Amino acid sequence: MNEITFRLATAGTGTGSHGDDDLTALVELYDRAARWMQKAGIDQWKPGDKDEEHFRLRQKHGEVWLAEVAGRRVGAFELWWEDVPAWGPQPPEAGYVHRLMVDRRHAPAGAGRALLAHAEQRIAGAGRAWARLDCVSANPRLRTYYEGAGYAVAGERSKEGNGGSRYGVTLLEKRLGA
Repeated sequence: MNEITFRLATAGTGTGSHGDDDLTALVELYDRAARWMQKAGIDQWKPGDKDEEHFRLRQKHGEVWLAEVAGRRVGAFELWWEDVPAWGPQPPEAGYVHRLMVDRRHAPAGAGRALLAHAEQRIAGAGRAWARLDCVSANPRLRTYYEGAGYAVAGERSKEGNGGSRYGVTLLEKRLGA
């Protein structure tokens, strides 16, 4: 009943297609997660920072995945194939997970880990050995969450060295399939 399924989000055509619904849902998931962060005292995402065009562009340069339970969208993440602002130039050995979002109202327990596991499977399936991500340095709870999922700290980037970001990040990575 609470089985999570995954599918690539589709880009809308502006004519009321399923893709327009996906883009709207992604913005809503992001804004809901941003509001939760603000209430929890986490200075990271801000409601309104990401619009449909952001997700449309991410689809052109990577992948955007939606998680669903019984047809209801309960989470999403972006999968990038390079991340120069945070990780610098790298050989094509990793996939980079961004904007892991869970709808806390409807997602079953463990949804965040299921999203990570799906991203890791997709990365390994593309022949890459590493799953990488970053989290705001000022959020030790999130770092602990990722470490509990098997990620290890690989470095830090100050906000000045993070592509103009407004916060510094901790870089984390996980070796896949070994």
